Amino acid sequence: MTDTKSIHIADYNYDLPDERIAKFPLAERDSSKLLIYNKGVVTEDVFSALPRYLPKGALMVFNNTKVIQARLHFQKETGATIEVFCMEPFAPAEYQQNFAHRGWVEWLCMIGNLKRWKDGLLSKEVEVRGKRLKLTVERFECMGSQGTNHRVRFAWNDDDVAFSEILEAVGELPIPPYLNRETEESDKRTYQTVYSKVKGSVAAPTAGLHFTDRVLAKLDEVGIDREELTLHVGAGTFKPVKSEEIADHEMHSEYIVVRRETIEKLLRHSGKAIAVGTTSVRTLESLYYIGLKIQRNPDIGEEGLHVNQWEPYENKYLPQGIDTMSVLQAIADWMDRNALNALHTTTQIIIAPGYEYHIVSRMVTNFHQPQSTLLLLVSAFVKGDWRKIYDYALAHGFRFLSYGDSSLLIME
Repeated sequence: MTDTKSIHIADYNYDLPDERIAKFPLAERDSSKLLIYNKGVVTEDVFSALPRYLPKGALMVFNNTKVIQARLHFQKETGATIEVFCMEPFAPAEYQQNFAHRGWVEWLCMIGNLKRWKDGLLSKEVEVRGKRLKLTVERFECMGSQGTNHRVRFAWNDDDVAFSEILEAVGELPIPPYLNRETEESDKRTYQTVYSKVKGSVAAPTAGLHFTDRVLAKLDEVGIDREELTLHVGAGTFKPVKSEEIADHEMHSEYIVVRRETIEKLLRHSGKAIAVGTTSVRTLESLYYIGLKIQRNPDIGEEGLHVNQWEPYENKYLPQGIDTMSVLQAIADWMDRNALNALHTTTQIIIAPGYEYHIVSRMVTNFHQPQSTLLLLVSAFVKGDWRKIYDYALAHGFRFLSYGDSSLLIME
């Protein structure tokens, strides 16, 4: 097995000219280009043709997360602009409860222009449903191992208004930093998948941006079984790998929700699925290690199911004759014992060369940044053959990153 921790990120570099980064999406989502990598052979088509490349009766899994307007800007009396970027809820800690909370909430936030905000409250006027409110923010201590997130308390003087309404009124959609442009009104529509439902992400699951109602209907026509799960994407998805070896790179933790019906569908499809996007990949593959924990400790609580970054590569977690079906069945039985219709937990999994995939049999994914953990994930899936894919895409006019084109990767 590849010594994953000793991988040098410099080996996953390629030249990406700025003009190849798609700054805006195409007018028609499904008219984007689709690269097909089929066990070493590369061809191309248009995305609307995707259904013809999928086996009838297969299970396709989508991430139904919705991007929130997570950036808020406040003006100090000195004229300095402070950006407060909501990363994850702190109190209430559950996403939907937080969005519905009235009067106040607390979030872990990144602060832009922090040196100009030493202490004290920031405030601004907000209009919600025709009413003028005063929104204040107060910053507390740093949280997390690297001290990049601050606990921030938002408060407003109307207990009839929910936090979700505050964000809708004054928040800004956080498009990726590498687009090097301001958010535009059109991004509110184009930077969401057509099936987005559950608010919580600060970045879109971008492979899903190519799907249209027309493509989804075609998938149904050809017998593809569609299923949804939720992974709320954090800004850490754009976090560059700054260490020479990936052993020193810390993955961000992501909140996931998987319904009992999803586990049942996976069992009906022999534990295999086509993943739409790397977020679906990370969620599905995390299920394997969640199931292993349950097999070892059937009485484990939900709080013990977090998947740590290096679990797949540690000897105590390496499967020894444990097949995917038995692991998934363990999750289903555990959920039944605990009367749960959905599994709520977090994952910090890193998928890189040396990783053995358990559930994902094919994946739809965009073209990722050089020296990124997402490129490592792709390389692990195609057994190191990522350069063939990226060389072809660069030579044949494919558009890169969030608003760019996509690929279908087939390994079995």
